[in-house]
Amino acid sequence: MQDYLDGEAAAGRHLVETGELVAGSMSRAVAGLLFEPSTAMVQLDERLAGCLRDAAIAAADLPLTWERARAGAAVAFAAELAVTRTHQGRAVRTDGFFSVRSAARSAAERLIESIVQAARGTTEERRVRHLGYLVAEVVCSPDIDPALADRALQLAETCSWRQLAFLAAVGRRDRSPLPLAPLDDQPRGWRAWGAREDVVDLQRAGLLDPPPAVPRPGGAVLPRLRPADLRLTRRGVLVHRLLALDFVREDDIAAAIADLGLPHA
Repeated sequence: MQDYLDGEAAAGRHLVETGELVAGSMSRAVAGLLFEPSTAMVQLDERLAGCLRDAAIAAADLPLTWERARAGAAVAFAAELAVTRTHQGRAVRTDGFFSVRSAARSAAERLIESIVQAARGTTEERRVRHLGYLVAEVVCSPDIDPALADRALQLAETCSWRQLAFLAAVGRRDRSPLPLAPLDDQPRGWRAWGAREDVVDLQRAGLLDPPPAVPRPGGAVLPRLRPADLRLTRRGVLVHRLLALDFVREDDIAAAIADLGLPHA
C-alpha cells in the first residue's frame, strides 16, 4: 500500500474495528484480514477484499459512533461469511461482477456501498449481520444478477427484525415445526397485535403465503390462519437465501413466535 494511502487505510481499519460494538471481536480479526492480509490466518478473495477495504475507507469519516459501528460490522460480517463459503467450496464468482464495464464502478462496489448505507441507517443492530451476509451470498452466487440483488436488499429494508425472524422461522419449519394454534385476527394485547400485523404485512408484501384472507360475501366465517400454514413465497425464498436467515438464532425466533401470544408459545 502506497504511503499516501497509509492514513486512509488506518482510518478504514479503525472503522472495521469499531464494528466490534455490533459484531464482537470478529471485527478486529477481519480488520487484520483486510488491511494486513499477510498476517491473517485465513485468506479472502482479493477482488472482494479490495471492495470491502474501499467501502471501509469511504465510510471512515462518519461522525457518529453507532453509524460507524454498524458500517464496520456490515463489512466484517460480509468478509466472515465469504471466508466460510469459500471453505465450503463456494468460490467467489468470476462472471464479471467485479469488473468495471459501462458504469464507473463494478456491480460489487455498488452493492457493498448500498449494504453499508443500509447498515448505517438501521437502528436494529441484529439486522446488520444479515445485511453483511447478503454481500457474501451474492458474490458467491453467479445465478444472482445485480438487479436481483438490489431487489432482495429493497425487500429486506422493508422488514423489521421481528419480520426477518418470522421469515427465518417459516424457512426452517420442516426442521422446527411452527405452532398449530390459530392466530387471533384481533388480539387484545398490543404486543400480540403488533406481531400479528407483522405477519399480515409479510403476507401483503408477497413474502409469505397464503395471502391475507379476503372477507367472503354474506359475512361467512373465514378459517383462522395458523403459523404452521405459512410458507415462503419465491420472493420470500430470495430474501431468506440472500440474507442467510438460516443463521438467525433460535432464541430470536422463539421470541418472535412468543410475541404472537399463542397459548403454548
